[in-house]
Amino acid sequence: MKIRPLGDRVLVEPIEEKEQTVGGIIIPDSAKEKPMQGTVIAVGKKTDKDGKELPFDVKAGDTVLLPKYGGTEVKLDGKKLQLVREEDLLGVLEK
Repeated sequence: MKIRPLGDRVLVEPIEEKEQTVGGIIIPDSAKEKPMQGTVIAVGKKTDKDGKELPFDVKAGDTVLLPKYGGTEVKLDGKKLQLVREEDLLGVLEK
């Protein structure tokens, strides 16, 4: 199944943190915080008031910084994904 975000929304797959620290301590799921990074899977179609299409600052494949508590979590084919407005993204990680 595929999903196409509407409007100025971006579909992001959060990058899960490692379950074990460098020192070997295993962190249980209940103690983990929400992921702060993710990979852009798809973008919607952003338009201005006149209906003219505007370009996005992010594209599929970009690694972005996510707000800690934002967006809408969805499950698709067993994967946890997050729908976020482009304006809520905090930044793009560049190599």
